[in-house]
Amino acid sequence: MEQQLLIYNTLSRQKELFVPQHAPNVGMYVCGPTVYGDAHLGHARPAITFDVVFRYLQHLGYKVRYVRNITDVGHLEHDADEGEDKIAKKARLEQLEPMEVAQYYTNRYHDAMARLGVLPPSIEPHASGHIMEQIALVQRILDAGYAYVSEGSVYFDVRKYQADTHSYGCLSGRVIDEMLSTTRQLDGQQEKHDPADFALWKKAAPEHIMRWPSPWSEGFPGWHTECTAMGTKYLGETFDIHGGGMDLIFPHHESEIAQQCAATGHDPCRYWMHNNMITINGQKMGKSLGNFITLDEFFAGSHRHPDTGEEMLSQPYSPMTIRFFILQAHYRSTVDFSNAALQAAEKGAAKLLQAYRTLDTLAPATTTSANVARYRTLCYDAMNDDFNTPIVISHLFDAAHLINAAAAHKAQLTATDLSELRSLFDLFLFSILGMQPEQSGAGAQLVDGLMQIVLDLRAVSKANKDWSTSDNIRDSLNALGIAVKDGKDGTTWELR
Repeated sequence: MEQQLLIYNTLSRQKELFVPQHAPNVGMYVCGPTVYGDAHLGHARPAITFDVVFRYLQHLGYKVRYVRNITDVGHLEHDADEGEDKIAKKARLEQLEPMEVAQYYTNRYHDAMARLGVLPPSIEPHASGHIMEQIALVQRILDAGYAYVSEGSVYFDVRKYQADTHSYGCLSGRVIDEMLSTTRQLDGQQEKHDPADFALWKKAAPEHIMRWPSPWSEGFPGWHTECTAMGTKYLGETFDIHGGGMDLIFPHHESEIAQQCAATGHDPCRYWMHNNMITINGQKMGKSLGNFITLDEFFAGSHRHPDTGEEMLSQPYSPMTIRFFILQAHYRSTVDFSNAALQAAEKGAAKLLQAYRTLDTLAPATTTSANVARYRTLCYDAMNDDFNTPIVISHLFDAAHLINAAAAHKAQLTATDLSELRSLFDLFLFSILGMQPEQSGAGAQLVDGLMQIVLDLRAVSKANKDWSTSDNIRDSLNALGIAVKDGKDGTTWELR
């Protein structure tokens, strides 16, 4: 079926009809991690967000080239033009080669993403592997007159670019003079003609480990340079979608636009997509606040506040619980982590998976009491409205409620209905939202078998009129979040 997909474009600040420039081919670039530490919840959100975009575009029939980079050089400590490279600093502190640090954390990032059900991108370029392309980009900007060399470093001339194009700040809405009045003065800015200018290439200090030869100095590329160079190499000078976290709008993506316009005369992409931030108990997640939790810590259920020693996680959370938690909010909305919120996500995901399993236990009726086909239309409508995953999930919950009603003989579903519901979950819950059954095969059989033993024991208690034991089993299961339902055809259970 032909779908009319709307995407919220940060550049125009409105939803726009998605029209690829070279359909059915789609080019999508997403800013990946800086690999100097373990992946955390903030890394999970853009990875899952654009994984769903990738999955849905492919489902619609597009041939998607998805590029997500690895930043292994050039990202300085303060995301500015001074300070130490984050990976080089980690290497110095741990007495390792910088690429040893980058490879170690890249491997761990890949492992965490695989556990979250995130598909690998089509291409995953490393910044350190594209130094020549970045040098060529810098030279092209110099030749166009929008950059200058100063003491071996190369800076982008923001004032000249703004005077000629009037477009610096088009993505973030910021005005140059306001930027300067609200930004702290950094040391070592004397090389620049103007404090607003940003580095395209930095001359390496004598102690700097990571360095490459260039026409201007032995040094390393600026953080913004890498994405422009790699996006152009693999997707062309103009591609369809550029994504990343909202914290990258300025200065990173604003600078990318300026670089590409200076080099080529046009914007790098047509649709800018940004996911919102994750907060923890209402506060921005950050190491300085002691609320920085890695994905491995979520999976293990152990993270102590570095100052107070307080345990911040009440239990381990599975990768699919984390994924479902993130998908329950629209990607442009803030997500606030709390143990209660993750526990609710855990129960919600389990309820949908249990409803899906229940489909296999239902005998088809000869007539129907439901309009099952509407769910597919509603889910498509939600996905086409800027990838509205929480609305999709709400429709799946409605479908789960119908399945449970049929199991309790309060609704009738024909064989066609059951097939449609199974197809609905296969498509939207598993294929597009990327959820995976936490337990499959022997694991699922074990749980079902254990529950059957418990229910059989309860049935024996009821037959012997041992109401106290029967009620105790039911109440104990209820306390664990398992609802026991007695019906004329026997007893069933489901996760609440």
